[in-house]
Amino acid sequence: MMKDKRVLYVSSEVIPYLPETEISSMSFEAPRMVNNNGGQIRIFMPRYGNINERRHQLHEVIRLSGMNLVINDLDMPLIIKVASIPKERMQVYFIDNEDYFKRKATYADEEGNFFKDNDERAIFFAKGVIETVKKLNWSPDIIHVHGWLASFLPLYLRNYYGNEPLFENSKIVTSVYNQDFNETLNDKLIDKIMFDGIEEEDIAELKEPNYVNMMKIAIKNSDAAIIASEEIPEALSEYLDNLDKPVLKYHNMDEFSEAFLEFYQSKVLD
Repeated sequence: MMKDKRVLYVSSEVIPYLPETEISSMSFEAPRMVNNNGGQIRIFMPRYGNINERRHQLHEVIRLSGMNLVINDLDMPLIIKVASIPKERMQVYFIDNEDYFKRKATYADEEGNFFKDNDERAIFFAKGVIETVKKLNWSPDIIHVHGWLASFLPLYLRNYYGNEPLFENSKIVTSVYNQDFNETLNDKLIDKIMFDGIEEEDIAELKEPNYVNMMKIAIKNSDAAIIASEEIPEALSEYLDNLDKPVLKYHNMDEFSEAFLEFYQSKVLD
């Protein structure tokens, strides 16, 4: 079925490391399904401070760590950790950095206020994943993106890393969830991305960096999309309706396997 196909999963949440949500569950079930069908997978997620390193036996991978990523003209050290999901023969790579991921929460403080640097955390995560996959020298056939914190990966891969031979034949799929948030990210976000040499017209939507616009940028830089929640924001529904790319309609947890396998093979890898 997926024999020897390589699928890279880039997600903002994965069980068992974070509580169960649509995203964290699918970011576990989809790779497991590919694994069970003879494919090779790699999973990447951020190492939030509320992940229990001892319980989940995370350990640093020294040969992959130690690089600096430049974010908005600052050098930010990249630390890579890894853990194995029990009973599943699946490894998860964690993108870590003291400044961005030490605090004991995922996206917001105890009062529910969004972290002011969520924009930079998302850029750091996208760059960190790509740099680490380059170091692993592992060329994915499909890159499947889940969750808004991962949503800059398609943009960076297609623009900032556009000439990278390792990803020359990689196809990007973005899953669109109903993970809307009411706030916007830092309004200087567009300048920070332009600092990386990405043209303003390619990211005009990010002048207002809200959930819908971030997802539009992700979809625009992807080869295909998957509707991953029964209800998604109307603006995204309309955007997907008018999209000239393969879009897989919503399938629930019980029936997604066959649909994903078929979609990966017939629509994405064509």
